[in-house]
Amino acid sequence: MMIPKGKLISIGGNEDKGTEPEPLFTQKNNLNFFELQILSRIMHECGGHDAHIEVITSASSIPEEVGQNYLDAFGKLHCTNVRIMDIRNREDAQNPEMIERIRNCDGVMFSGGNQLRLSSIFGGTQFLEIITERYFHEDGFVIAGTSAGAMAMSNTMIYQGSSSEALLKGEVKITTGLAFMRDVIIDSHFVKRGRFGRLTQAVAANPSCIGIGLGEDTGVLVTEGRYMEAIGSGLVIIIDGHHIRHTNIADLKEGSPISIENIIVHVLAKGNCFDLKERKFYVEGVTQNR
Repeated sequence: MMIPKGKLISIGGNEDKGTEPEPLFTQKNNLNFFELQILSRIMHECGGHDAHIEVITSASSIPEEVGQNYLDAFGKLHCTNVRIMDIRNREDAQNPEMIERIRNCDGVMFSGGNQLRLSSIFGGTQFLEIITERYFHEDGFVIAGTSAGAMAMSNTMIYQGSSSEALLKGEVKITTGLAFMRDVIIDSHFVKRGRFGRLTQAVAANPSCIGIGLGEDTGVLVTEGRYMEAIGSGLVIIIDGHHIRHTNIADLKEGSPISIENIIVHVLAKGNCFDLKERKFYVEGVTQNR
């Protein structure tokens, strides 16, 4: 498989008005997606203060407010070459102006909201083909995403699932994401919303995939499609199902409890790294250990 030359930055998000509500969890009604520390890292990886960054607000139900929030946040970092792509349907995604802008930017940022909007709007479009092509072939091209924008990065994508009943068969719904990464499943708001069971069920049903649970104000920087560094203030939870010896998930009726033997869990804090291909944890940068 081709080694990507670009970089991915997946962020666990923060509670906000533009994110789909989840039962039993209170929405804070604010637009603080993540601290400026992570936003600064995105700016740096895109090329610095003069980087041309396109923010894609398609996942959000309030794209104008979300877009303005990003302009304000990047502005605090003196990064002003930031534009908002207000793409609300597949027709918008085929607009020649949008195609031209995506060909010429240094990086893209997918906002939070509903990840199913992202897969249904961009799946199979030239817009997505260009982003994917640039990610695989251009040094320095960055794809970032927070919350829904992070979850949509993988080929296998959770689009629905109760946290409280997540280890009952059928409670977690999976579809195909934007497929910048394969053999991973990404979940966001992971610690605060108690989504351990949700990601565990997804991995049990797809044990070739590694689960990546992103806490809020926390993310991962992925290089070469495999070397993952934890960034931000919280935790990244890795759920590895490659060595599962037993699970009853295939034989159960809907709504029945799932059993799983020998699933492996790693917890990463800022600066810790993980090699997705070798499935190895590193206390410090992977490059220092190669």
